[in-house]
Amino acid sequence: MIEMMIPQRRRSLGGFEVGRVLPATERRMVGPFVFFDPKGPLDMAAGVSREVDVRPHPHIGLSTVTYLFSGEIVHRDSVGSEQAIRSGEVNWMVAGRGITHSERFERARREGDHVHGIQAWVALPNGDDETEPSFSHHAGDDLPVWREGGVRGRLIAGDAFGFNAKVRTHSPLFYAHLEMDPGATTALPLQAERALYVAAGAVEVEGQRCAAGEMAIIGPGRDRLSALEPSIVMLLGGEPLGERFLYWNFVSSSMERIEAAKADWRAGRMKLPDLDHDEFIPLPEEPTPSSKTDR
Repeated sequence: MIEMMIPQRRRSLGGFEVGRVLPATERRMVGPFVFFDPKGPLDMAAGVSREVDVRPHPHIGLSTVTYLFSGEIVHRDSVGSEQAIRSGEVNWMVAGRGITHSERFERARREGDHVHGIQAWVALPNGDDETEPSFSHHAGDDLPVWREGGVRGRLIAGDAFGFNAKVRTHSPLFYAHLEMDPGATTALPLQAERALYVAAGAVEVEGQRCAAGEMAIIGPGRDRLSALEPSIVMLLGGEPLGERFLYWNFVSSSMERIEAAKADWRAGRMKLPDLDHDEFIPLPEEPTPSSKTDR
């Protein structure tokens, strides 16, 4: 059954609108997922300003997971990666002890684009949070797909529905994309903590409704998900890692580690992306959060 509903909060990131879901006052994390940011949907005209781009910025203590329903974004980072991501593909970046990256809407600038997707952050468990930074791109056979009774699914990461995605994770989790016809049903994966987000349409879990732009936290049990209309649904969850501090783009179980990362970025000690190093986002001067997994 649904234990809690979390609506998205629309906000602008300098020309590009997102719908922040996690962290929220009602719930900070779902398993290791500490951040969940739907991007768009947004139509971009050819020649769109560079203000919509996400300039180089840093991360520690997490993996960023970018997944698109439509459109294209070009990723560049400080370990030398340059990779365009398109519909049905995954960019998985492990920040570990520290990485910087940018996200540019270059196809939109050339010819226009319709961009719709999700960026999630997965916290790294203690012992892996200072691992070497890395980047991987996944498409095709790396991401198992299936069809059953009006449900078309793709496993983005982890284990679910009898499949395993070829994406290296650091703790038990699942992350899946479902497209559902009206009346289609499916069982929800069993995990210690789990949730669903409706990107389009409307669904119900054991008679409780969840509409587009809402995340439902699902309690324990063998629940089934049903589509009330054509729907796009993201399923996510996993084993909890314990509380985390979250400040700007930094995640850690230690506030001291976050303060050190802030100092490093402010002082210019974090290397910028090899192929995108002429500008960056400065550290926001905000009060230090007093509560864990806060933003």
